[in-house]
Amino acid sequence: MPSAAAPASGPTVAVKDCIDIAGLPTMCGSRAFAKFAPATANADVVASLLDAGCRIVGKANMHELAYGVTGANAFTGTPVNPLFPGRIVGGSSSGSAAAVAAGMVDFSVGTDTGGSIRMPAACCNIFGLKPTFDAVSRKGAVPAQSSLDCIGPFARDMDMLTTAAGMMIPGFAAQAAPSPDGLVLVRLDCTADGDVLSAIDSALVRSGTTILDAFLADFEAAFRAGITIMAAEMSALFGHLVGTGLLGPDIDARLAAAANVTPEAVADAEQVRTRFTASVDALLDECDAIVLPTLPAVAPTLEEAQDPAAVVRLTELVRPFNLSGHPAISLPTRTAQGLPAGLQLVGRKGEDARLCAIATALEPSL
Repeated sequence: MPSAAAPASGPTVAVKDCIDIAGLPTMCGSRAFAKFAPATANADVVASLLDAGCRIVGKANMHELAYGVTGANAFTGTPVNPLFPGRIVGGSSSGSAAAVAAGMVDFSVGTDTGGSIRMPAACCNIFGLKPTFDAVSRKGAVPAQSSLDCIGPFARDMDMLTTAAGMMIPGFAAQAAPSPDGLVLVRLDCTADGDVLSAIDSALVRSGTTILDAFLADFEAAFRAGITIMAAEMSALFGHLVGTGLLGPDIDARLAAAANVTPEAVADAEQVRTRFTASVDALLDECDAIVLPTLPAVAPTLEEAQDPAAVVRLTELVRPFNLSGHPAISLPTRTAQGLPAGLQLVGRKGEDARLCAIATALEPSL
């Protein structure tokens, strides 16, 4: 940690409240954690940021237990989307995204188990990186065990996102942005609303990159498999809280349902993981990055988000890459109506710096 003689002068940072900061409680947006003792040590990622001279200015709100996509939280309050206040901020890293979009911090730290960085980044029209699985140490983060969860940064531009990634990912060496006309991107065939697809395609045309089209046979199966595995892991960790009155009704119901996931369903999901990961690896051998929308639709309004059917599809395009473990970035763009639409880039495992460089090359086209 910087000494008193040399106070930190680096970027200001907010940290999602499922990551330990010594001396502060880690509440995970839940009444169930409200009486826990403060953390006695910094999470590894917090220690890295402090060593790099960052000024951590606060904990960021979140969807309870990081198990929701809207950011709504009856216990700690629901963050407002700074640029689109009538629409959801997205979850589960809701406060982290809102703090960056509002200009309160230079960058923030979130977690992404099923799109929880990329989705709120798209809703708030900012940048968000889910690194390669296990690239950032999860020691000191909740949940303690996960085969899907990644810690990553939000920022308002690629320069700051790349700076943050360099502070968080061991061995990360920033690369110069390549010339767009030398890039080959594979546009993944997927289902999304027409206004979102038009926004993505317009940005790609402006970029001047070479665009190929491709289809991944297990893409929808990977979405479902990610839900199954996350449910099983969350039930194992937090199922004992169901019915205690300590959880919000949405999380209580979701965890109760998660208890019904069978070992056979998990085994089938793991087979999908193996197949899908291999197919993504093979596709990335043919291109510099895969591109697709971050969300299949623009962020719903707060009223629309009251209907579970309106939000259930929001992770369809992000969750598969938690299953496979590939790094992915959401870049902000807007529909013709001025509503937020994210462009998602997916890169090769372990090549997070290369993916950031590609995203930087596309940034002027957004």
